[in-house]
Amino acid sequence: MTNSQNIHTLEQQSFLDVIKERRSVRTYDPAVHISREEMTEILKLATLAPSSSNLQPWRFLVIDKSELKQKLLPIAYNQQQVVEASAVIAVLGDVESYKKAEKIYGQAVEAGFMPADTAKSFIERTVGMYSSLPAEKARQIVYTDGGLISMQLMLVARSKGYDTVPMGGYDQAKFIEAFGISEQYVPVMLIAIGKATKPGHPTTRLPIEDVVFFNEMS
Repeated sequence: MTNSQNIHTLEQQSFLDVIKERRSVRTYDPAVHISREEMTEILKLATLAPSSSNLQPWRFLVIDKSELKQKLLPIAYNQQQVVEASAVIAVLGDVESYKKAEKIYGQAVEAGFMPADTAKSFIERTVGMYSSLPAEKARQIVYTDGGLISMQLMLVARSKGYDTVPMGGYDQAKFIEAFGISEQYVPVMLIAIGKATKPGHPTTRLPIEDVVFFNEMS
């Protein structure tokens, strides 16, 4: 086996380890602090996730101040990981993400990934289509993209030695009110992140033949 093959095998194994080691953790060390620099790097890597028309509708509200975590605690039904974790990341979906289409496709032109005339056409088509979507369809898109980036964020966190838990159990209306979230943003989920003091519970998965169908459902 060549050196390049060895490196590829090690990288693949490392990635598989990250997938296998990620668990939902609910008990965290409150003394662990994640710096703004490291949190920004985690989120930057997470944003490499795919999204509809590359509009990247995800927005993150990182809640790491103690008093704000205490404010969030009753909204999240008193789940202790809210105050024990280093931070809680609220993943939000921007239903007006099409307003950044010019910036997004302009960056693609600057990077040499797309001719300027193609970008202009994409911008016009994208803005026209997304700005006229029914509200429910726009929300569905950002929920899908929000799920994609949430999973990527949790895997990136695990690769850097941190633990996470995705949280859908919170009062969305009270969260929106307490943190001043405008109608432009749809809360997708909360993700607690930090260092576990107790491993996440091991779980089982259905046999693959129970969930996979080839070519037709049976």
